[in-house]
Amino acid sequence: MTTKARTYQLPPTPLIPNSPFPLLHYPGLVRDLVTRPNFKTADIFDLFAQNGWQSQWVARYGPDIQSHYHSTTHECMAVISGEGATIRFGVADAPDWKRGMLGIGERGGGEEGGVDIRAALGDVFIIPAGVSHKTFSPAPETKELAFHQPEDVEAGHAADDISPESEARHREFFGQVPVEGHFMMMGAYPYGGVWDFKIGGEHREKEETVWKVPKPQKDPVLGLSDEGLCGLWK
Repeated sequence: MTTKARTYQLPPTPLIPNSPFPLLHYPGLVRDLVTRPNFKTADIFDLFAQNGWQSQWVARYGPDIQSHYHSTTHECMAVISGEGATIRFGVADAPDWKRGMLGIGERGGGEEGGVDIRAALGDVFIIPAGVSHKTFSPAPETKELAFHQPEDVEAGHAADDISPESEARHREFFGQVPVEGHFMMMGAYPYGGVWDFKIGGEHREKEETVWKVPKPQKDPVLGLSDEGLCGLWK
């Protein structure tokens, strides 16, 4: 299970800290896994877990979500269903952004720059703390976001209990989320990581507090391989 990563170095903007670490995009890295006839979300859950990453959500995407970044942890997102969607990295939305204001195919306003990547089934993204991201224009078209989280994750307590019993409950929870062909991603964080939701401007002149989030010990998919973050995040 190897692929050459596409790397993107995203400099700070007036509103987004971004990161000295590059954004990593592995096209189709887990495509063989998610296209198996008997594929279950537990397969991705187990893959992340064996590399020290905790699955915390599954999302079915609507037309648009707000651009945001996490200041406290790195993030992995894997495309587990659907034809594709566009993800914009590295810039903030316009201040007047509201959910539902954009239609399918519309990009909306916001800061100049960043990079738009068309995500496809089986793609994996590793997003450094501080790098903003925004998913829009999913295919097939979906009108609403559906966000699935275990109760302790939603309450912000995922890092408090990472016992085998707790993780078994999480695994069972995700196994009950239907994967029906809409554009869906599964998100994970290094064990102990608790994510926040920042939309831009919160860390102006304090960017180094975000840049100092520790590097994970393993890549969520490629483990200790130099083809993953262990070799690419220096």
